[in-house]
Parts: sequence; structure tokens; C-alpha cells
Amino acid sequence: MKRFSRPSHAALALALLAATGTSAVAAGSHDHPIENGSAEAPLDIVRRANDLVPPHARSGPATVKVKLDTVEVTGRLSDGASYHYWTFNKQVPGPFVRARVGDTIQVELSNRADSSERHSVDFHAVTGPGGGAVTTDAAPGETKGFSFKALKPGLYVYHCAVPLAAHHIANGMYGLILVEPMAGLPPVDREFYVMQGEVYTAQPYGSKGKLTESLDRLLDEDPEYYVFNGAANALTGDDALSAKVGETIRIYFGVGGPNKTSSFHVIGEIFDKAYQLASLTAAPLTDVQTITVPPGGAAVVDMKLEVPGEYVLVDHALSRAARGLIGKLVVSGEDRTDLFQPQSPATDQVEHSGHTH
Repeated sequence: MKRFSRPSHAALALALLAATGTSAVAAGSHDHPIENGSAEAPLDIVRRANDLVPPHARSGPATVKVKLDTVEVTGRLSDGASYHYWTFNKQVPGPFVRARVGDTIQVELSNRADSSERHSVDFHAVTGPGGGAVTTDAAPGETKGFSFKALKPGLYVYHCAVPLAAHHIANGMYGLILVEPMAGLPPVDREFYVMQGEVYTAQPYGSKGKLTESLDRLLDEDPEYYVFNGAANALTGDDALSAKVGETIRIYFGVGGPNKTSSFHVIGEIFDKAYQLASLTAAPLTDVQTITVPPGGAAVVDMKLEVPGEYVLVDHALSRAARGLIGKLVVSGEDRTDLFQPQSPATDQVEHSGHTH
């Protein structure tokens, strides 16, 4: 009996791309301008957590213009390793969009002429077919657009939706749009923008040089890298979040995915308020240790900082920390020994099974 080989996931993906009229070009096989980075000089594609639009100081509705350039670049994925990213405005995630209920959002998407792919954008904040993806589906060199009325408050994901949408998202094409209630949100001292994603490379974690994508691993939902804001260990060192004792901070957190749910946690802190699934009209949960955020979802968390030191941002599926999913929050200020004081155990006390003798 004749045996037929089973097609690979990559072959199935390519067949779907062909059926939808979309081409797939191997990473790095398309020529780009030098300013788009190279293996020898990759771009820093990480969007800093404090790179977001401040709260609006207005009372009535307005027109908010959003300009998205879809640019394919060679960026720094980790120390000594680069990757061929597909981006909104050369950074991951894309720009933070801020609006209020009643605003009209005008979206213009320009797909750079040197792109190897069609690109589009689907805003989850849209009430309309495809979230805008149909009207913004642009070939290289094309500019498309649409407008929509912001009807529902919330924190919403946007992403490229050209098939395979997971392929475009995994390569970096996602971001957040905040639609505030008409009265705005309670003020805080600092705000931060953090998104979690996955990168599916053919080479194992820690490899050096220019890494290539793996469609088979993507469709198996088996990422090699987990990232905050686009790259391994991105929100650390000079790019760590920073604040001061006594301040209340807010983190707008989203999951681009495309596939994995996050259990977002800040080690050593408790969320005073957690707007579950980014519902801004429901009462927030209080005193929360970890929040669950699905791919294509978001959440908003507030916390007051009482003790100085270094706090670690993680997904509490903690094996992912070993694959690049680490961020830092550095809090400066005077010690609060009344709240936290490192000390050695007293020699005359023995602690066993939760009891002190």
C-alpha cells in the first residue's frame, strides 16, 4: 500500500498563505535600507515602558490621529542575537494609543515599499468588520486607512491581521489602545506600558548571530523566547521601570501572544487595584497577587510603592523567565524598616512547621 507523507506545519501554513494571496518570504531574504538594521548592527526595537501618551487634559470628545508605519527591521533579540522583526513604527510593541469614549480615531497605515509582506491592523476597540483589518490590508508601498468611534472604555490590543495573523503577531506586530471612560481614570504618579509576546526561532535559546523564524514551532505553539516589549530581558538595566517610595504607579499590561496566556506578577509587590481583563467600568479587584491575561487581552494594575529596592516583573509560569521573560522595577527612597527588615533568625528560636518554639 502506498504511503503518503504528512505535510509539515510550515507547508500547511504556506498553503494557507498562498490561498489567501499572501506571500511568505524567508526572514532576511528581502533587501531593506541600512537604517532598518543588519545582523552586524541590529536596531534596538524595545519600546521603553515609560514611552506612552500622558492622560488627556480635556473634557469633550476629540479626533485622535494614529499613524502606523509597518516596517520590517533586523533588531536585537538578545545579547549577540538578532531577528527579522515585522513592526509598527520600528518598535515592539507598537505605539501606545490613548483616547476617550466618544472620540473619533483616524487610523492611517502605510506599508513601507521595501516590505516583503502585506500588513494591516485590527483594533479590538473597534465596532466594525475586522476591527479595521479589511480596510487597512496594504501591499508594500500602499497606504490605507479608516476611522471609528470609540464606544466602549477599556484597554484593548491591536495587531496585524494578514493571514497567518499569528505569524505577523509573533514577529512583533501588536500594541495597545486605551479608551478611557469619559471622566478619565483615577490619577496616579507614574504610568507604564508593558506587553508580553513570544518569538519562535529555529535556533535554540541563547544562540548567537541572526536567528530565523520557525513556522513549525509557531503552529506547534512552542516558542523559544518569551519577551516583554519585544526582546529577551528587555526591561532591565537602563530600561528598567523606575519610581520612588510613596508613589502610586499604574501598569497597562497586554499580551500580544500570539498563543500563550500570562500570569503577570511583580515579585515583592501586591496590586492594590486590578482591573480584570481591562474592564474599566467594573469595580477593580483589590489586593491581588497575580493576574491572568489571555493572548489578545489586557489588564490594568495600580500599586503604591512603600519599600525601596528592586522588584522583578515575571509571568508566574516561571520557566519562561529562563527564556527571556524578565523585567525590573527599581524603587528609590528611604528604607522602611517598620515594613520590611532583613535579619538573621534569633539563635534562641527554632521555626518548624509554621510554629515558633
